[in-house]
Order: sequence, then C-alpha cells, then structure tokens
Amino acid sequence: MTAYVIGQITIKDPDKWAEYRSRVPGTLVPWGAELVLRGKRATVLSGQHPHTDTVVIRFPDPESVVNWHNSPAYQELVPLRIEAADVDLISYEADG
Repeated sequence: MTAYVIGQITIKDPDKWAEYRSRVPGTLVPWGAELVLRGKRATVLSGQHPHTDTVVIRFPDPESVVNWHNSPAYQELVPLRIEAADVDLISYEADG
C-alpha cells in the first residue's frame, strides 16, 4: 500500500532551509521514495492554514515511511530542520 509524507512548512532561516532541502533527497533513496511536490501556498480556499510551504513524498509502503524517518541519515538532519523551519510531518496511507 502506497504511503505519503506531507510536510507543512514555515521557513525561519532560508539559508539553513536550503541546506536541509538539498540533503533530504539522498535520505529517501534507500527507501524507494520519491519527491512528488514542493510548493508554496497559493490560496487558502477554506479554513485556516498557517504554513507557507508544502512537500509531498511518496513511499512504497507505510513501513518505509517509518524506516526513513527513523534512519540515522534522516535523524542527522532533524536538528538542522528544527533550526530552519517549523515543520509538521504527517504520514498517510493511500486508499486504493
């Protein structure tokens, strides 16, 4: 079952964020994941959404999401991510 990680992002330090963004793709390779979308908020059509940026990453299965997130390669980047931006990461399993 395909799984996705969606990150909702508010950048605090653009230089650190650029470094973090450049290093994340290498952490995805061992898990068969691919970056689907990196984008900036265009319009909030309904409700409230405080973040300005979004990322969507597709994984082959939910187990790969957990293994990627807990991997030493990704965990090494977490302190940089925290300094660079406020990020909410959420995992979803695809229906059908």
